[in-house]
Amino acid sequence: MKKAIYKTNINCGGCIATVTPFMEKAKSVEEWSVDTDSKIKLLTVSGTNLDKIEVEALVKSAGFEIKEKKGLFSF
Repeated sequence: MKKAIYKTNINCGGCIATVTPFMEKAKSVEEWSVDTDSKIKLLTVSGTNLDKIEVEALVKSAGFEIKEKKGLFSF
């Protein structure tokens, strides 16, 4: 299973409720979660055939910012 981590501005339960219908449309995402307690609001997604472009497009469609975490310490 592939996994990707993103920095977002999804920062509360209301934001998660807003993005949920969009994430449910993602054909390549099997699991996802947002750490709203984290300073950088990490979105973690996973799926066997994970399509990062699809994930980024859906989060942006929901009205949120998203940037993939590329390395251990950077975005």
